[in-house]
Amino acid sequence: MKKHISFEEIQKMEKQKRVHFINSLGGFKSVSLLGTINNEGQTNLGIFSSIFHIGANPALIALLFRPSPPERDTLRNIMETGFYTINHINENIYQQAHQTSARYNPDISEFNATGLQAVYKNNFKAPFVAESNVQFGVEFKERIDIAINNTIMIIGEIKEVYVPENCLNEDGFIDLEKANTITCSGLDSYHKTVQLDRLSYAKPDKELTSLL
Repeated sequence: MKKHISFEEIQKMEKQKRVHFINSLGGFKSVSLLGTINNEGQTNLGIFSSIFHIGANPALIALLFRPSPPERDTLRNIMETGFYTINHINENIYQQAHQTSARYNPDISEFNATGLQAVYKNNFKAPFVAESNVQFGVEFKERIDIAINNTIMIIGEIKEVYVPENCLNEDGFIDLEKANTITCSGLDSYHKTVQLDRLSYAKPDKELTSLL
């Protein structure tokens, strides 16, 4: 039997309970670390579960920022330099990744605070997370201010990707389980995944087949 929860009941929930409820209602999400640096060389690292695919050609990806204040160091750095990295989280670093959500002073790097290593590759202007198995560098392209809840959408173009060779299939598919990438639900629940299948392209007059 399913419990019915009305709009009125949602509105009456205690604030933190409502936050947990609505955040987990959307289902499992990708969760990654964003690496940035400002023009003075101060690095910043933050955990984000609001990253989503926009398009493949051009290769665009988006993320959402909650309203400010407090000031978002990651957003400020992206607007200042135009570059950032997205780094998948694996089960070896999820606790350190979660710790980056703490509100450190702007002069404290979350890399240093959590013991994660910043690494620079191929002259890209933002730091990658050395302990991450899937990493990609992104260039800022567009900012969209969303009036309904004062959030900000940032759209960037993927410029370079680092992925373990044994995780990249011939058809371009990345085996994220083999890369040990984890997922999340809500604000604080982290999960490993189990692949059920990989299915053929769906057409009205063609039966689905397994690609595994």
